[in-house]
This record gives sequence, structure tokens and C-alpha cells, in this order.
Amino acid sequence: MTFGEKIRELRTGKNLTLRTFAAKVSVTFTYISKIENHKLSTGEYPSEDLIRKMAKVLKGDVDELLILAQKIPDDIKKRVIQRPDAFRKLAKLDDETLDRLLEGIKEDE
Repeated sequence: MTFGEKIRELRTGKNLTLRTFAAKVSVTFTYISKIENHKLSTGEYPSEDLIRKMAKVLKGDVDELLILAQKIPDDIKKRVIQRPDAFRKLAKLDDETLDRLLEGIKEDE
């Protein structure tokens, strides 16, 4: 799923029109339409602040939206900088090995 597809899914799930949603996040409805239809040019991609605003209005997962927008959430970025050696090793694992590793890790609930 792309960032635009996820925004559309969340927006329509909340029964928000393009105009209503755009007003809530202080952008134009045409900008939201461009996001949802993958029509943004390079300099038009939403900022991290705007993505956070969208997530709040849509009650979406901020980290998921940031990652779909190809932006790295701050807490992940900080951890990668702290332990680049570990992330280099993780990046080299195939999906099956990574899945097995993740099965053994319990997340905080």
C-alpha cells in the first residue's frame, strides 16, 4: 500500500470529504487529492509535521504513515545512529531469517 492509498483509506473510513480533511490539516483539497492519486512533484511531498497532523486527524499510526511516505520516524532514526552495526546486520538478513528473529522478540504492550 502506498502513502496516498493509506491516506484515502483512513479518510474515507472516517467519512471525511477531501475538502473537510484538507481544512482540518490546513492544506488545499487539491493537495490532498494529489497525495491520494500519486500526482505530487518532487518538492511537494508532505513534511513530517503535516504527516503527523494527518495521522492525528485520521487516528492513524504515525510511524506507519511516515514509513509509507518514506520518512524515518525520529525514534527509529536515533536508534539507527546509536547502533549502526546492528542495523547493518539486520539489513542483510533475508525475510525468513528476520521473521524468525522477530518472533523471539516480545514487544512492550
